[in-house]
Amino acid sequence: MTMESDSSGGGSSQVQSSSVLAEKPNSQAFAFACAILSCMTSILLGYDIGVMSGAVIYIQKDLKITDVQVEVLAGILNLYCLFGSFAAGKTSDIIGRKFTIVVAAAIFFAGALFMGLASNYAWLMFGRFVAGIGVGFALMIAPVYTAELAPAAARGFLSSFPEIFINIGILFGYLANWGFSRLSLTVGWRVMLGIGAVPSVFMGIGVLAMPESPRWLVLKGRLGDAKRILLKTSTTKEEAMERLAAIQEAAGIPRDCKDEKVTPPKAEKGHSVYQDLLIHPTPAVRKILIAALAMHFFQQASGIDAVVLYSPRIFKKAGIETDDALLKATVAVGFVKLLSIMIATVFLDRIGRRPLILASLGGMMVSVVMLATGLTVIDQHPGTKLGWAIALSVVMVLAYVAFFSLGMGPVTWVYTSEIFPLKLRAQGTGLGVGLNRVMSGVISMTFLSMSKALTIGGSFYLFGGIALIGWIFCYSFLPETQGRNLEDMEALFGGKPVPPKEG
Repeated sequence: MTMESDSSGGGSSQVQSSSVLAEKPNSQAFAFACAILSCMTSILLGYDIGVMSGAVIYIQKDLKITDVQVEVLAGILNLYCLFGSFAAGKTSDIIGRKFTIVVAAAIFFAGALFMGLASNYAWLMFGRFVAGIGVGFALMIAPVYTAELAPAAARGFLSSFPEIFINIGILFGYLANWGFSRLSLTVGWRVMLGIGAVPSVFMGIGVLAMPESPRWLVLKGRLGDAKRILLKTSTTKEEAMERLAAIQEAAGIPRDCKDEKVTPPKAEKGHSVYQDLLIHPTPAVRKILIAALAMHFFQQASGIDAVVLYSPRIFKKAGIETDDALLKATVAVGFVKLLSIMIATVFLDRIGRRPLILASLGGMMVSVVMLATGLTVIDQHPGTKLGWAIALSVVMVLAYVAFFSLGMGPVTWVYTSEIFPLKLRAQGTGLGVGLNRVMSGVISMTFLSMSKALTIGGSFYLFGGIALIGWIFCYSFLPETQGRNLEDMEALFGGKPVPPKEG
């Protein structure tokens, strides 16, 4: 098979892929617009992370809850995501990728309303449960849809959109904290949480204008519909037909089948798919699964949610005292994260996935160790205001989130959404998202307690060690996927010959 970006002539494919915008800008604009709409659901998770970091300050004062209850409140949404991410795999195979995104927006809308109207801790937790299911749906389906729609030449750029919108959501959450902190204690945090329902309405409506994933359409035997969408997202007709033929082959339909509609390939039952993933995987699928799960594990276990979710407490520990100054400092974190992820998207399809992953983990490791050092020095000199240690701690928080957003943040979603075989993609991605949320929940729900047990500096030294292990794993285990056909990934991981990548 040739790559998705190839046309009928192998020698001309590089010229065509290098002049995508010049030859057919409308195809790129269409794929770009669809990716934006699908990935806007990721704003929901980002907003929840960002807004909760500041809202818990006021929730704790208003509802008189303990630090342990704060940890549970802040982190439990990540575990609730499991219900959504696992359900989304099967749901997206039945009703399609597009309408699964609508379901995600609707569920989060309800959850945000419950949180905004909560009169006590129990109702607030119920709202977190509902919102978590919606976030789980969104996290699983957005990268799958984008990877399946995008041509190989732009797949890294477009598939990084979920992380971009997570960061936009985090920034919006921080800004909401700062803006609504001037309201009364009982009203402010409820407005912060409840206003998250507003964007989900526009997202749910906007998604209805999107096309369905061409790969899902092929699985349903709707070759004519898939062809029409591929023609809109490919630079040439030849490229579209080659992409369609490759998808047909992966779905078990002959490459030369030209019918508009065929009898769908025999659908895999849910347990059969998981048997292929977990019980009787091929060596290539086993390696793909290990790679995906490890990427999601190291993304979260290296401490990003501890830094983002508890940044006000970290800054307070570093010596920043007033609530207003703390919230302004967290807004700076949001801006740095967003700027860094936008820089990363420029390089994803230019220098590849591996260089960004390795540079990101290396930078995270160094910055989090230096952050730990600064906080440890401050801890050992109580009552003394050490300007250099405070400055080091603040700068290293910003450096850490910048390095994360340059690599591990976006590349994890891009990489894991593109490596699974077609018939296993939804469920495989769901498993990755599930582990991602479990680790995020574990870190979020234990960080305050861990900081008391190990000291806050010791906790960050631990995160630095995990980042080092992650760097070693990624260096030795992950192949480069830049420019590869989605249908070639199994051969790539299995060590079989694959066509040379473009460029």
